[in-house]
Amino acid sequence: MNARTWVLLGLALAMMAATAGYLEKIRNVHRLGPAGVHVGPVPLFSEHGEQVKSQSVLLPKAVMGVEGTNGPILETEVTGLPADTTFGRRYYPVADDFQPTISVVLMGTDRTSIHDPHFCLVGNGWVIDKTEHVPLRIERPYPYELPVIKMTASTRALDRQKQPISVSGIYVYWFVTADKITADQGARLWSIAQRMVKTGELERWAYISYFVACAPGQEEGTFERLQRFIRASVPDFQIAKGKPLGALSSVAADQ
Repeated sequence: MNARTWVLLGLALAMMAATAGYLEKIRNVHRLGPAGVHVGPVPLFSEHGEQVKSQSVLLPKAVMGVEGTNGPILETEVTGLPADTTFGRRYYPVADDFQPTISVVLMGTDRTSIHDPHFCLVGNGWVIDKTEHVPLRIERPYPYELPVIKMTASTRALDRQKQPISVSGIYVYWFVTADKITADQGARLWSIAQRMVKTGELERWAYISYFVACAPGQEEGTFERLQRFIRASVPDFQIAKGKPLGALSSVAADQ
């Protein structure tokens, strides 16, 4: 190895060390930005009935005239996600064949609160059959387009007679912070990096998902019902809004 190579190697190592030091400095001095969802002192409980959080994302008590109930936070979520993660989970028995659940995972100072959404389904035994980018029109407080990912999934389960049956599921998700909405995980991470470098602020992202099971062959009709449910419920807990339809949008990703 000649002298020039040694010099270049030394410069590269010095730049890497400087970059690592700078990122560590940012990590230690950053401030947490505001959330894009409403949070309040409503406790959440585990599968065993034990209180696991004193605060939660404030999901609507009722949607389309149907009262909801808070769902449990799983043990894997409590132990596997950072301690400052905030949750919201509520189940709405609209009809025998339509019982959607809204779930929200809101990060704190640790970005690992939000993981790859595919893990949520696959980890619970579902097979993802189809993934689509879908724009949903939200009417309140003004008309805007909400970018979401729609996943159609399937699994095997037991009916009330303990007989195996096929079940389909519709899973819709997106991410929000105080001033951005996106359905793209990469765009969310890039936005975090940009804001950290420019301002020292850590964007506080929330991962919002809706899930409903249905019979095979009923996927499209179920998604139509779920769209109406999303339109009716999102404005009641999500602070972040898209640009009015017809205006230029600065909302992150999916544009």
